[in-house]
Amino acid sequence: MNPPVTLCNTEDDTFPIDDPLQGGCESDDTVTIPYPTLSDLARFMPEPPTLSGEPLNAGVLGKPTNFLSTANEHTLDGELFGYPVSVRFTPVEYTFDYGDGTTATVTDAYDSWAEMGLAQFTPTAASHTYSAKGEHDVNVTVSYSAAVNFWGSDAWLPVEGYVRASASGYGVTIYEVVTALVDKDCTEDPAGIGCP
Repeated sequence: MNPPVTLCNTEDDTFPIDDPLQGGCESDDTVTIPYPTLSDLARFMPEPPTLSGEPLNAGVLGKPTNFLSTANEHTLDGELFGYPVSVRFTPVEYTFDYGDGTTATVTDAYDSWAEMGLAQFTPTAASHTYSAKGEHDVNVTVSYSAAVNFWGSDAWLPVEGYVRASASGYGVTIYEVVTALVDKDCTEDPAGIGCP
């Protein structure tokens, strides 16, 4: 458990008194507050992540479907314990629920096959291979680390634990692909195997 934080509260700035980038602080300008916790940050909600996949909204039975999610480091301003504060959220990990009873947690989920220089259907950290045809609803939850900064300070105080934000509703349909060797294409033989 972290000790309380002693702030120097002046007319111009509020900052932790042990901030090495600040000057001294008169004793009558100090105030002690609890060290920030996750419950203290309840009013600061991080931005939800994005969620997509490739192939778009589709996949092939027995082949990897690649899922993509982006979440950015960002800062929200507000008030904490009655003092102006900035809260910084940094994405740490992505937990995918693939909609078939399986999940995976990864630290990198924002690169497409093309961006990684990989061929389509190559396994990635965030990809998933489905074992049954049909429709699946995919969700992702991003765990953010948090830190607070009282205005006027360059010192960020890390908060223990993670704050989470989710994206849901990405539907993917898994198809079974059947291949056969034929001597003519569908233009030459419209009634051939695999032709509509």
